[in-house]
Amino acid sequence: MNVTFWGTRGSLPAPIDASTVKTKIERVLADVRDGRFTAAELLEGGLAANYGHGAYGTYGGNTACVQVGDDDDFIILDAGSGLRELGNHLMRIGGSGRRIHILLSHLHWDHIQGFPFFVPAYIPGNRITFYGFHPDIERAFEVQQSAPWFPATLSMMASEKKFVHLEIGKTYGIGNFTVRGIEQEHPGTAYGYSIQHNGKKIVYSTDSEHKDGTPVEESPFVPFFRDADLLIFDAQYSLADADVVKRDWGHSSNILAVEFASLARAKRLVLFHMDPAKRDEDLDRILSETKKYAALFDDSYAFEIDVAYDGMAVDV
Repeated sequence: MNVTFWGTRGSLPAPIDASTVKTKIERVLADVRDGRFTAAELLEGGLAANYGHGAYGTYGGNTACVQVGDDDDFIILDAGSGLRELGNHLMRIGGSGRRIHILLSHLHWDHIQGFPFFVPAYIPGNRITFYGFHPDIERAFEVQQSAPWFPATLSMMASEKKFVHLEIGKTYGIGNFTVRGIEQEHPGTAYGYSIQHNGKKIVYSTDSEHKDGTPVEESPFVPFFRDADLLIFDAQYSLADADVVKRDWGHSSNILAVEFASLARAKRLVLFHMDPAKRDEDLDRILSETKKYAALFDDSYAFEIDVAYDGMAVDV
C-alpha cells in the first residue's frame, strides 16, 4: 500500500513564516561560505545528506489528513486542512467520477476543517462516503458550513454524500480495504483504525491518550497494533507534558510511541499530529531523541522511525 501524508500537525494549522525560511537559507549559505560544502555538492544531494529534514525542507503545517492507497483506490484518514491539498491533487489527475472514502477519527475542528475546501466535493458525479463511530457526523459537517461561518452549505456541494456509522468490534470492507476500529481516550472520544490490504497492515492512532495506569505491555492497543507494517502514532507532546502539564488533553508522546511500536513488533513508526508550537528544528531534535530512546528501550528489535511531514510518501 502507498501512504501519503497531506496534513500532519495537531490542533491547528501551523504554516512557517518568512523569518523561518530566511533562517534556513542563511544557514546553508553560511556553510557554503565557510567551505563546509560547495554549491555543487549541495545540488547533488548534500542538503538531504547533511541536514535534518527540517533544515533543508519543512515538516509543513496542515492538520490531519492521510491517504492510504494509490490514486485510483484509496481511503482518506481524517479531513483536516491537508484535505485541500489532496483535493487539488485529485483534480489535477482527474477529479470527476470518483468514489471517495473518508474515515474520521473524531469530529474536532482540526480533523474536519479541510472539507469545505475539498474541490472534488463540488463536482457532480463524485460519490463521497464518510465513516466513523460518532453518531453525529453529518450534523458536524452541516454546522461547519452553516451561516455565518461559511458561505457554501453542505447541500450546495454537488457531489453525492453518504454517512455511515461504524461499530466497535465489527470488521468492515471499505473499497478493497479491511477496516477495524478501537476506542481511544480523548475529549469527546476518538477512534483508531487498522487498515489491511494485500497482506499489509497500517494502523492510524491519533488523538489518543494512554494514562489509565495500565502497563504498556498489558494495554489492549498492543494486540491492535500487532505486526503493523506502518504505525502512525500521536506524539504531540513530550512525556512530561503528556503526563503532567497537559494531562487529560488527549494526546500521547514519542516515548510511548516507541514502547508500543516495539512491544507490538511494528515494522515502521511514524510520529504524527505534532505540536503546532514545535518548529522544524524541534521536530528534527525529537526524531533524533526518539531513535536514541528506541535503541535503549529494546536493542533486540529495530524498526524505522520518522516524523511525518506534509507530502511524505511511504510505500508499505
